[in-house]
Amino acid sequence: MDLASLIRDVPDFPVPGILFKDITTLLRNAAALREVVTLLAERYANAQVDIVAAIESRGFIFGAPLAVQLGAGFVPVRKPGKLPAQAISESYTLEYGTNTLEMHVDAIQPGQRVLVVDDLLATGGSARAAVNLVERLGGKVVGLAFVVELDFLNGRQKLTGYPVHSLVHYS
Repeated sequence: MDLASLIRDVPDFPVPGILFKDITTLLRNAAALREVVTLLAERYANAQVDIVAAIESRGFIFGAPLAVQLGAGFVPVRKPGKLPAQAISESYTLEYGTNTLEMHVDAIQPGQRVLVVDDLLATGGSARAAVNLVERLGGKVVGLAFVVELDFLNGRQKLTGYPVHSLVHYS
């Protein structure tokens, strides 16, 4: 299936000069959504994943069904103020500003094998922040999975040493 053909470009969103890759057009296609989850599940079937840590908010769309397929737990990585219990936080920069992610302090147990999931890898800031949170809690990052990767932004450079897998690439 040509997943890239199902992703819409939205110019000047969320700020002027950004060409946003909109996955909602992929999500409304049941076969495409199933294909994404299936491809990622096949990729990580033998990785012995204990936890899928998905980044807010579009990462949740893929992370939860992927966790079910892998027989793993699911941990949300959220923006500040969204988690009800004690959390740790990590700030990062992105193409058009800065942000912070949080994770509950009891979300990952030391030694657990964690797959970090998001919809898109751009500059790598949010993915690196998620990796840092997992590792601060003693987890072992066994991979990072994305539906889309914007290769020209070199986000993989912030993730050197970690296995990164993306289904769709834009050069």
